[in-house]
Amino acid sequence: MSENADIYRISTPDNREIVLVGTAHISKVSKDLVKETIETENPDTVCVELDEGRMKSLKEPDRWKNTDLKAVIKNKQLATLIANLVLGSYQKRMGAQTGVKPGSELKEAVDVAEGKNVPIVLADRDIKITLKRTWACTPWYRKISLLGGLFGSIFDKTEISEEDLAKIKEQDALSSMMQEFGKTFPEVKQVLIDERDQFLASKIKNAPGNKVVAVVGAGHMRGIASIIEENKELPSEESISVIPKGAPIWKIIGWAIPIAIVASIIAIGCQAGIEKAGQLSLQWAMLTGGGAMLGTIIAGGHPLTVLVALVAAPFTGLTPLIGVGFLTALTQVYMRPPRVQEMETLSDDIWQVKRWWKNRVTRVILCFLCPGIPAIIGKILAIFNIYQAF
Repeated sequence: MSENADIYRISTPDNREIVLVGTAHISKVSKDLVKETIETENPDTVCVELDEGRMKSLKEPDRWKNTDLKAVIKNKQLATLIANLVLGSYQKRMGAQTGVKPGSELKEAVDVAEGKNVPIVLADRDIKITLKRTWACTPWYRKISLLGGLFGSIFDKTEISEEDLAKIKEQDALSSMMQEFGKTFPEVKQVLIDERDQFLASKIKNAPGNKVVAVVGAGHMRGIASIIEENKELPSEESISVIPKGAPIWKIIGWAIPIAIVASIIAIGCQAGIEKAGQLSLQWAMLTGGGAMLGTIIAGGHPLTVLVALVAAPFTGLTPLIGVGFLTALTQVYMRPPRVQEMETLSDDIWQVKRWWKNRVTRVILCFLCPGIPAIIGKILAIFNIYQAF
């Protein structure tokens, strides 16, 4: 360890030097340290904890305001966008308390390197892949806790200062925090921390030049240093960039349930008559459709969106391929397209519950999320009625 606890120097067997700079993404001290380190060290290459998408976002901060929500929904990427919005907005809110924009130290590293004509290596894995792998690798029973924690962060009013950041960045405290996090969400830690440590270490280790400065989050510094110093065998970048497919059993269950529901209604119809089958079918439509319609009304959906929820839910409830929220969100964005100023205020509006129904973007998100749960409740009640009919 060097004279500065936020800097770690590594000498490799081939006489190269790697200088790791551990930062907090909303810290002015980190921003200044990055600039000073690059100017002092005069590296051959600068590595930054960024992927291409985040690099573009830092260089063109207003680019995301032109997001085509229709395309996002059609490509089934709205859930990823929501996670990105919450995480990004949380960092922005924390940054507002310290007076530093999130990722300023990474942008500083890029700007200083470009000013000195030093090659830059984007060393992080694509954030969309990380989020998708996190979700895919998390067991269903832990996904509830994960969503609860993500949702709970919206109501977290904790303030943070540079002094608090300094304490958070202390290596012992950080290691302890990561261990505790790993006990609660081992699969999440594996994807968010361990895999990215490996990905970052591989990029940094293979960066050209005899001296490399790598600017990374303080939480990754120890893991990266350990991997490079101990020359640990690393998995291929491709192997930790693939989205795992769900277990076949869930696909089988996903189709088995609706097939069983339809088969049961047909069987009851053969035994008790078409009138009874029609009654159960109507109950299915009213309970699932009515539940989805109620959720859409709560979300403040357009009247046509409410109608789509009522009509579509009985059918989407019989297929695992598409959820009613997909159709209601798509209808809402066509009927009430967001205004430019609403995209501009989105990162602030998302933290104020009373403004969720005023911003058209958050209302689209509500129309995506709200119909699902009451539709599922209606589905359970309808299945119970079919069971009783036997």
